[in-house]
Amino acid sequence: MTSTPRILLLGIGNLLWADEGFGVRVVEHLQKYYRFSEQVTVLDGGTQGVYLVDHVQNADVLVVFDAVDYGLPPATLKIVEDADVPNFLGAKKMSLHQTGFQEVLAMAQMLGDYPERLLLIGVQPEELEDYGGSLRPSVKARIQPVIDIALAYLAEFGVVADRVDAPRDLADPILDIQRYEQERPAPEQACRLGDERVVLSNAFEVRPPQASEQPSLQVDVDYRGKYGCV
Repeated sequence: MTSTPRILLLGIGNLLWADEGFGVRVVEHLQKYYRFSEQVTVLDGGTQGVYLVDHVQNADVLVVFDAVDYGLPPATLKIVEDADVPNFLGAKKMSLHQTGFQEVLAMAQMLGDYPERLLLIGVQPEELEDYGGSLRPSVKARIQPVIDIALAYLAEFGVVADRVDAPRDLADPILDIQRYEQERPAPEQACRLGDERVVLSNAFEVRPPQASEQPSLQVDVDYRGKYGCV
């Protein structure tokens, strides 16, 4: 490894499924409050999967932030290093993004450009089944501790980050967690089945089928009520 290794700080996950967006929120915080030298790239990987392979190939050191189901109490942090990282990402998949990132690591290794050092900093999610939800408070409280762990790890490679008091605007402000939480509908208003303009239209008319009719697409009233679609 060179004296100035190329370092990739990568957050993966889906912001729309509550705690599954943890890795992306860590990267968001890094982009807003920390400044790094040119050797460090801070990247929101989202759910891009194999499209991240070029970024991984170009990294000597890869640090991944993610929500991982370790089977531990909610909000528990767990650190995994080097060869164990792919195994933990695939042990119990929560979504397709983890399958995709396993493939990224496998492809990078197959192509002969693979990070010399890997670090996975994962948090045990508390809630995933909340489409449009945000991080639960216990998981959100882990953002700064995870960053502190990552910065201590980077110090081994001579990397020092500067923290700023005034946050920098994000390239895509719609991803800002404060805006996301302020503008999303309340749970009692948000229809988990989809756009209520469609669900409540005649196409989803709730009525008993006539004897002469073929079974039609209907929405169960109790189910709609449970998810705020009344």
